[in-house]
Amino acid sequence: MRQIVIVRYGAPEVLEPRETPDPIPGQGEIRITVHASGVNFADVLARLGLYPDAPKPPVTVGYEVSGLVDAVGPGVVTHRVGDRVVALTHFGGYADRVVTPEALAVPIPDSIDDIVAAAIPVNYLTALIALYRLSNLAGADVVLIHGAGGGVGIAATQLARLRGATIIGTASSSKHDAIRAQGVDHAIDYRQADVTAEVRRLTKGRGVDVVLDPIGGRSFTDSYRLLAPLGRLVMYGVSSIAPGERRSWWRALTTLARMPAFRPLSLMNGNRGVFGLNLGHLWDERGQLADAMTQLVADVAAGRLRPVVARTYPLDRAADAHRFIQSRSNIGKVVLTV
Repeated sequence: MRQIVIVRYGAPEVLEPRETPDPIPGQGEIRITVHASGVNFADVLARLGLYPDAPKPPVTVGYEVSGLVDAVGPGVVTHRVGDRVVALTHFGGYADRVVTPEALAVPIPDSIDDIVAAAIPVNYLTALIALYRLSNLAGADVVLIHGAGGGVGIAATQLARLRGATIIGTASSSKHDAIRAQGVDHAIDYRQADVTAEVRRLTKGRGVDVVLDPIGGRSFTDSYRLLAPLGRLVMYGVSSIAPGERRSWWRALTTLARMPAFRPLSLMNGNRGVFGLNLGHLWDERGQLADAMTQLVADVAAGRLRPVVARTYPLDRAADAHRFIQSRSNIGKVVLTV
């Protein structure tokens, strides 16, 4: 098989194509001929050596793929050779073949093409769990979505819109028309405006009911302070830890040092809740993930959700995909095609 390997930590150039033997599915596993693979910021952090869950180089990253089942292991009962599926993968997705547990693969109908399918799992599962499970978003709520133009941001906007919530989204001004088209009611340019002051103005000083924050560092503190009574903060990333194409230990350490320490008495007295979300640590919750994936695929097929693909790159140009994501230019998902 052909796969993209992080041969060492560093700039995008460390992503190299390699030919390796095809993987063989084991008990309860399926092998997929990959047609499309999603790219996520966690992949960038793994390339930089800033993602502790990732194996050390040489390693192939990638959390989500779509394609055809081409082999099944012993005990597989839910999938057959030839089935079209979208699947979660615990690394290994940047390849033309991948093996994954059958429980983490969901059938996709002909109405959803492979590129759109590969844009569903990580972004929409993250947004769904954050909004529907952890923060229990309601129609009367006001939600602040940081990075509303990114893959998770757009997924969260669409899911919040389905609940009827009022949506405040942060993004650079060049993305404001796009995020408004997805359902953002109030767009804030985080590069020019004081986000905290603007949110206070929009909410007449009350604050918001839910914040989704993938930024990290000082942003977590600011987001927490914007919570109204009974407000919920969901932290699901630390994008500020990697502003450039090369690793900066100084930036990493200062970002971590600026992380807040939430105190139980403060949480109780403020009537606020704080949640952490890392989809990569939910692999053992296969039943819950599969049920959520099945519902998301159904919602996409019915037109209730519409994944936005910012750009596609051939598998061998994974380095360019990483550069594009780190430029913060993408509106929606970046996908590799095989």
